[in-house]
Amino acid sequence: MNPPHRIAFIGNSLPRRCGIATFTTDLQQAVASSGADVDTSIIAMNDHGNGYDYPPSVHCQVRDDRLEDYARAADFLNDGRFAVVSLQHEFGIFGGEAGGHVMTLLSRLTMPVVTTLHTVLAEPTPLQRNVMERIVDASARVVVMAEKARDLLRTVYRLPADKIEVIAHGIPNFAFVEPDDAKARLGFSGRSVILTFGLLSPNKGVEVMIDAMPSILRRRPDAVYVVLGATHPNLVREQGEAYRESLMNRVRELGVEDHVVFLDQFVDQATLLGFISMCDVYVTPYLNEAQMTSGTLAYSFGLGKAVVSTPYWHAQELLADGRGILVPFGDAVAIGDEIAGLLTDEGRREAMRVRAYASSRSMTWERTAKRYLAAFETARRGRVLSVVAGAAPAKPLPQMSAPPEMQTGHFLSMCDDTGLFQHAVHSVPDRSHGYCVDDNARALLLACVLNGAGEPRLADALTVRFASFVQHAWNPDTRRFRNFMSFDRRWLEDTGSEDSHGRTLWALGECARSDISPSRRRWAAALFAEALPVVEDFTSPRAWAFALLGLDSYCAIAGAPPTAIWLRTLLADRLLALMSAVETPDWVWFEDGLSYDNARLPQALLATGVAMKVPAYVDAGLRSLRWLTGLQTTPAGLFRPVGSDSFGDRRCAPKAFDQQPLEATATVSACLAAWRADGDPRWRAEAGRAFAWFLGHNDLSSALVDLDTGACRDGLHRDRPNENRGGESVVSYLLSLAEIRQQARISGDRPKLAALRALHA
Repeated sequence: MNPPHRIAFIGNSLPRRCGIATFTTDLQQAVASSGADVDTSIIAMNDHGNGYDYPPSVHCQVRDDRLEDYARAADFLNDGRFAVVSLQHEFGIFGGEAGGHVMTLLSRLTMPVVTTLHTVLAEPTPLQRNVMERIVDASARVVVMAEKARDLLRTVYRLPADKIEVIAHGIPNFAFVEPDDAKARLGFSGRSVILTFGLLSPNKGVEVMIDAMPSILRRRPDAVYVVLGATHPNLVREQGEAYRESLMNRVRELGVEDHVVFLDQFVDQATLLGFISMCDVYVTPYLNEAQMTSGTLAYSFGLGKAVVSTPYWHAQELLADGRGILVPFGDAVAIGDEIAGLLTDEGRREAMRVRAYASSRSMTWERTAKRYLAAFETARRGRVLSVVAGAAPAKPLPQMSAPPEMQTGHFLSMCDDTGLFQHAVHSVPDRSHGYCVDDNARALLLACVLNGAGEPRLADALTVRFASFVQHAWNPDTRRFRNFMSFDRRWLEDTGSEDSHGRTLWALGECARSDISPSRRRWAAALFAEALPVVEDFTSPRAWAFALLGLDSYCAIAGAPPTAIWLRTLLADRLLALMSAVETPDWVWFEDGLSYDNARLPQALLATGVAMKVPAYVDAGLRSLRWLTGLQTTPAGLFRPVGSDSFGDRRCAPKAFDQQPLEATATVSACLAAWRADGDPRWRAEAGRAFAWFLGHNDLSSALVDLDTGACRDGLHRDRPNENRGGESVVSYLLSLAEIRQQARISGDRPKLAALRALHA
């Protein structure tokens, strides 16, 4: 690679002491000493902030359960202008469900990622599959260490073959030596040594090897089984040393205390190589076939040791053709027979050692580093070419000149003869939660928007159904709309929230202006006029904003009464007064906190300001929306809506999760309103960025929509999408899609703010 390129390696904690950490440090050192002009750094996953000692190459530590640390590491990498990131992935080393926290880091990076997968599951859980697919999607290249892993990536995860590279686990370039000198140094002279190394945990199968010891001792009485390694930290945290003690009890029960040695310690590489050098047979009795990679297997093989192993995937490939011996899982008799046979047949053992050592020379770290450097260069050049061709260096946004087609299949499946269901279990309507006027008002709004958007209209019977729901929600005794209805059509309250009332007015105002039925337009106008006056007493800023959006449509109708115009001014002035009272140089907003549907507040002022030719409203709308869109943009340039975890916080930067479609839809509408107000093309770009969130340009790199049905997931959790696809979500997506498709067909300039001021003057 040409200088000056910086490469970052991301692995877990306990450097030089366990599998992934050892691999990460060895790979980093091999690349650093390869002669290529590169600078290298390590980002260490530090398990819950424990204070381990790190080598000087570790420049940033990440506590695996702290999302802010992942974001900080991404900032460190972006600010440091690293050319490539090498990620070591294994289930269990990253925080969040199935390790999903790592996407907080990956989604923010502006450089290509080359991911090494240490495990590839043939039958992942849905959550594991989701996280894995997001990681490989965010990676420019994917490296695995076995052909079986390549096959699984292609068949199970549908990864293109040209994105995958098979690079064997690296090994030290160690001389082929006899074990006697090492045995003498370590106190095992005159013994036939069997060795297992690694963090102790139940999946390693050590108890099976212990059960084999009596049969081995009958044929080789000088044998000793050395179990080298500390108990896995996660196991210690959950159970203490109960597992190790159970193994020691098993040894005592079998009467082999003098022939099984537990060395409860972390070891550096030099010490580890000494222990491997002194063994006669190395054994990996793992219990799980899906073990895709074993560093200890690679190291013992590379030092020319006779290896007996169960047939997990890595061992099947590495030990084929007489390079080692495979025995069935959990079979103590078979393990005992094969190890005893090797220990009593020196000629056979030596022949196996020679074959293993000769076969392993292509796996030395020097050669492995060269292959990784080639993969890094391929990833880097691919990124450079994409930028030269015009693609964004982070997550490229879809071309808004060709947005997705309008598909309403899932929306229709969410409706029955009463109206639109509130919720779904996955894509199946959930009758237990019934209906609400909020969602049916949104559905009525969608029906009206499709009338004028150049899209196929909804069936008239369906529009009638939504209108009928709204009519039935009206409670003339309270002069308010009810909101929640059970599946058996019982209202669950006499009066809904102020916000649901305002949103229903918005739908009625749009229906009064654009419904295809003259009769429904008159109905909507009459009900709007009847339900409007109570808004004067509302205290919710969002209810004011929804009502203003309804008034924008209602007042466009000829003959709108003066009382409507007066209330329109009153509500807009209230929003303006709120902003004047709260705004500071670093908090350009209407309230001390952020909540849901935030962008509707500036949208309401923009729409009102343009229609009434009041620059102060437009100025406030643009100013607040500019501030909000800044907060809703990640360092990598992706749209990130204000997370619901932020609700209730005061004057704080918004939290990232949970993210909801409602926010993206509000931002699309508000940004297009800003574009119509001042003509700045950046607002169209902001709208496109917010819409791209639905398509997977988000923190988790996960699409929320099914383009074939129009279904939309209910949002993004910290580690996964919400797989439910409810009424609010599908309507939110379809409303945004209609707006994006409509604006893609529009050409010509929009009124400029300066022209608006001139008209007002």
